[in-house]
Amino acid sequence: MTRTHSTRRALAGIIQSAVLLAALTTFHTTMAAPIAYPTTQKIAHTDTYFGTEVPDPYRWLEDDNAAATKTWVARQNELTFGWLAKVPYRAAVLARIRAISNHAKYSAPFQKNGRIFFYKNDGLQNQSLLYVQQGLTDQPEMLLDPNTFSSDGTVKLESFTLSRDGRYAVVAKTAIPGSDWRDFQVMDLKTRQMLPERLRWIKFAGAQWRGDGFYYSRFPEPAQGAELSAPLTGMSVWYHKIGTPQSADTPVYEDKAHPEYFVDVQTTEDERFAVLTVRDLKLRGNSLFVRDETSGDKAFGAVVPELSDDSFDLIGSDAKRLFIGTNRGAPNRKLLSFDTATRQWATVLPEQPQLLEHASLAGGRLFANYLQDVASRVQVHALDGKLLGSIALPAPGTASGFGGSANDADVFYTFSAMNQPATLLRYEIGTGRSEVFRATEIAGFDPARFESRQVFFKSRDGTRVPMFIVHKKGLKLDGRNPTILYGYGGFNVSLNPYFSPSRVAWMEQGGVFAMANLRGGGEYGETWHEAGMQLNKQNVFDDCIAAAEYLIRERITSPERLALQGGSNGGLLVGAVVNQRPELFKVALPQVGVMDMLRFQKFSVGAAWVPDYGSSDDPTQFKYLLGYSPLHNLKAGVAYPATLITTSDHDDRVVPAHSFKYAATLQALAGGDAPHLIRIATNSGHGASNLSKALEEIADAYTFTWAAMGITPSFAQPELTDRASE
Repeated sequence: MTRTHSTRRALAGIIQSAVLLAALTTFHTTMAAPIAYPTTQKIAHTDTYFGTEVPDPYRWLEDDNAAATKTWVARQNELTFGWLAKVPYRAAVLARIRAISNHAKYSAPFQKNGRIFFYKNDGLQNQSLLYVQQGLTDQPEMLLDPNTFSSDGTVKLESFTLSRDGRYAVVAKTAIPGSDWRDFQVMDLKTRQMLPERLRWIKFAGAQWRGDGFYYSRFPEPAQGAELSAPLTGMSVWYHKIGTPQSADTPVYEDKAHPEYFVDVQTTEDERFAVLTVRDLKLRGNSLFVRDETSGDKAFGAVVPELSDDSFDLIGSDAKRLFIGTNRGAPNRKLLSFDTATRQWATVLPEQPQLLEHASLAGGRLFANYLQDVASRVQVHALDGKLLGSIALPAPGTASGFGGSANDADVFYTFSAMNQPATLLRYEIGTGRSEVFRATEIAGFDPARFESRQVFFKSRDGTRVPMFIVHKKGLKLDGRNPTILYGYGGFNVSLNPYFSPSRVAWMEQGGVFAMANLRGGGEYGETWHEAGMQLNKQNVFDDCIAAAEYLIRERITSPERLALQGGSNGGLLVGAVVNQRPELFKVALPQVGVMDMLRFQKFSVGAAWVPDYGSSDDPTQFKYLLGYSPLHNLKAGVAYPATLITTSDHDDRVVPAHSFKYAATLQALAGGDAPHLIRIATNSGHGASNLSKALEEIADAYTFTWAAMGITPSFAQPELTDRASE
């Protein structure tokens, strides 16, 4: 390199740095000034609950189809995206996240009659493609490309369900981008063409093949304009024969006396048995019924006739037995068999001290996946329950998969950990050996540069709570590390340790990611769940607060460098916790959160959350819900953390009105100069409708967090390298 060239390069770097410094100075000056939020009209609306009047001045924002609401959304997005656009390194953050996410990603394969099917994303495709190959070594060929389903890549291939002979498949596509509504089509795998029929108004149910058709569950067609918010009632089971219109489908089951019940049918692998599940949304469990398809009987016989808080889940079957997982009398779950001829129950896998998180049948074996302090432990059993061995995993982490058919010679599973990308492995049933089938390769990423550990801390009442922490090796415990604390704590859902490519962009900058396994989740079985639900919900918030205090006490971070993040029920967690302890956090990131705890049951599938939350229709539960509801506990003049609320226009699981009303209230009441913004994604839902939207949302969350903490990530700063001597 010539001296002139080196000098010019150094000069260019100096100029770029000067420009960036000027932009940062301008941005921080702008950020310090109060934000002029869009005016949100208040109306004189008050609800009365058991003698208590509760104002709801932003009730009008519940109508997401109203012109006034659409105008409000546009103005809020203009403010938020305008604010983010002023952050000089926003584009660099997205570029880095896209770069670290640009690698081949594979799903665990599934098999049918010698053919292997799997999903693959070459890197940054909005939707993963479905491939098929003959055997383990043949060249894969593309079977379906969901990126062609819509012009903007927001329509997903939600599921692909093969018939018993593998000739046909039910292709489930997103009906409305981002929503939970599904459309079913039938694909002829011989011709690779779709048959003409289209089945609509399907939600929270799949297809179950039997003969030359399949069972499915659907709802009545909703009123126009209410597709995304109307309460879901009238679910019924139907049978569809391939090659016929939906109007010709045969009704199978509906409980007209209880239109609020959710119902669906599963078929066993041999298609001999149809198993009907009925759920009362006011309860956590379900009843179970079975019909022998070879008998010609149209009636379903009772297996578990009563509805209760106990769950019964069909795992699989053999010639005459159903294998059923349950928590009845077993908070950590056990596996039973039900003999359809004698109607006798037997215990196959008794309850263990660890949670039986998942069980599956394949190749004449029973695979039992237990959680031991939130890490997977996989055992292999004969169908009578006899222990045949265990599957050695590379490290404490998460293993998933192990599904298959009765005649499979092997099964596939995925393993990952907080600092280890997913690896696909094949387990050979005959020998009990595992081998790597596909490993994830990320250019420029070295797992050895990062470390993950599990810690335990005590909550307010002395309960021992686990938390995973991941960061670069050699972390200095000086209290200055930018840290994201992530939590959920509800619905019996476990937060298992997993790898996230986009999280690398955060950790590369010295960031820490902490994931707390709060009560209300399923990490330690139903007992752990019950300790954080209904009138015990405050335990979840106490656990989260204790997690934050641990991170501060151990000098991993400080309140000035701590962000709290959570989605859905986790968004509720963020809202409730920052209301109770705003001084602990610099940033709050509530995502698609349940923020109005008095009205959640009025919309879409919200009634299904009553078993976990309780309901404002009950006087005792109303008082408790009012006591922590994020929307109703915001106080005037409080300096709340900088807040980026995220939601989507097509979220029909947690309707965006929750976030709309919360944002309007926070903007009206909060003291201080911290920004309180709402980011409303379009053509998206409870989860991002494509990869581009997902990465953009993550990048904006990181950008907002760094900006609020006054941090400039190093990859956004041009190098000042003096090469004049070269």
